[in-house]
Amino acid sequence: MSRKLRNIAIIAHVDHGKTTLVDELLKQSGTLEGRKEVSERVMDSNDLEKERGITILAKNTAITYGDTHINIVDTPGHADFGGEVERILNMVDGVLLLVDAREGPMPQTKFVTSKALALGLKPIVVVNKIDREGSDPDAVVDATFDLFASLGATDDQLDFPVVYASAKNGYAMLNLGEESDNLTCLFDTIIDYVHAPEGDADAPLQMLATTLDWDDFIGRIVVGRVANGHIKTGQDITVVHADASEENFRITKILGFEGLNRVEISEAVAGDIIAVAGIETINIGETIADRDNPVALPVIHVDEPTLTMEIHVNSSPLAGTEGKFITTRQIRDRLMKEIRTNVAMRVEETGSADIYKVSGRGELHIGILLENMRREGFEMAVSRPTVIVREIDGKKQEPYESVTVDVDAEYQGTVIEKLGKRGAEMTHMQANPDGTTRIEFTCPTRGLIGYTSEFLTDTRGTGVLHHLFHEYGPYIGKLPGRTNGVLISMENGESVAFALWKLQERGKMFIGANEKLYEGMIIGIHSRDNDLVVNPIKGKKLTNVRASGKDDSIDLVTPIQLTLERAIEFIEDDELVEITPKSIRLRKRLLLEHERKRATRPE
Repeated sequence: MSRKLRNIAIIAHVDHGKTTLVDELLKQSGTLEGRKEVSERVMDSNDLEKERGITILAKNTAITYGDTHINIVDTPGHADFGGEVERILNMVDGVLLLVDAREGPMPQTKFVTSKALALGLKPIVVVNKIDREGSDPDAVVDATFDLFASLGATDDQLDFPVVYASAKNGYAMLNLGEESDNLTCLFDTIIDYVHAPEGDADAPLQMLATTLDWDDFIGRIVVGRVANGHIKTGQDITVVHADASEENFRITKILGFEGLNRVEISEAVAGDIIAVAGIETINIGETIADRDNPVALPVIHVDEPTLTMEIHVNSSPLAGTEGKFITTRQIRDRLMKEIRTNVAMRVEETGSADIYKVSGRGELHIGILLENMRREGFEMAVSRPTVIVREIDGKKQEPYESVTVDVDAEYQGTVIEKLGKRGAEMTHMQANPDGTTRIEFTCPTRGLIGYTSEFLTDTRGTGVLHHLFHEYGPYIGKLPGRTNGVLISMENGESVAFALWKLQERGKMFIGANEKLYEGMIIGIHSRDNDLVVNPIKGKKLTNVRASGKDDSIDLVTPIQLTLERAIEFIEDDELVEITPKSIRLRKRLLLEHERKRATRPE
């Protein structure tokens, strides 16, 4: 049976317009006509995704163009979510590589593209934002060709079609200068260039679990592509686990994709991307197989984590005042639920019942989990991230990152010097058309922890920095850490404006007046390199003697706003970030000063 079906993934760097393009494809194919209200960036369903303008979780949608059904998978653009990317590419037969007409292919594009080319997928290059000022589509196409060649693309993959588009304005063309007011040529290119899915509908059933989801009404949902055979509601199947053990289940529901909705269907065949319910125990990468002839598909390999952090039960004096979930059991259950669907993350128990080790692909990967937990009502404390050091052939090896920065010429010297001190080596430098300079480095992951906020300060907020895992390389020993000490509260209570005003000359504050404090909490950055214990709740002494002059007016400088990522980057090994639904606080691990002094004394 020949069916008109295409399965494609969209790959793009953060903010190159991928989700906007999917919106337009949905609208112009007529798939969204039945919906009265269509929000912008409909594919970014998660609040965090909408706020940050990034895609974190892979999404499935489908459009019908003419008589062809096109399944579209929106992939994360950030390397920290590579665990999502690798699974998704196993479901599709072609990729749309979306590239900004001004910025060209970027580091994260390189990461996902290398995965797609290695799987033998053929790319269609879409040069987006051609209406943007300073765009140079021809140069971008050349740079994309060079990128493919450097990633070892085959001759067939290098012979890629190019579509020029403005997703925001809803038009595309095959040649620059043509008149166009729609995306028809992009639809046609997908149908002509991406081959129909392979697979034998008459063979025994095989389907790889690619994404797991949960529904309160129908339970666990497994999303994947039917590789061979067919599957029906009520069918008895066998799950072949990664350790080759087998378990039998019955399919209770099959859902297909139409637009943004899941639509119940009775049957699916080889090539279809579907969601099935009725399977209670299955992990990502395991196979749903025929009951009479259960044969497993190859298990998907996902890159190992490179960073690890400790998550502690919140033990501060303010614990339990702002969150709903604060116990060890609640935190453990939430972490275990996360690793059921987040395949690139690991959770380990430690020697202490109150501490869990969470490992992931980068700061953003773990940071998104912490932000989600915080919004769900959890309270916890987290440690500084540390890199996972491996021993290879008897030698210590640590993860290195490829770093790309775009900076104004006046700041490039500072950036090169600062990264050099952190163990980075410059590999490439070139001038951008917009007058900035692009510099590429290879840097130990350790050297980048805590650098982002410093980079933004050094470049007055104008610099752009991207980094992604490169490879494991030789361990380079101690690297410089934070240059300033911190101001630590010596009392429990509420901060007083007069006391903070007096302390301002000692450094920069993280807190304002009338905020709850406790002993051992970090309230600011010291202007010197040592930690200083201070009293931020000391009020002004009142006497019955009238002052001859006017009192000094209390003029407080606006405190530094701490985001979760900035707080995690800032702390040192003897400090923690306390995270609650309402607050982000910094504290010392040991809250009492005499305990900290004892801990620093030589044995």
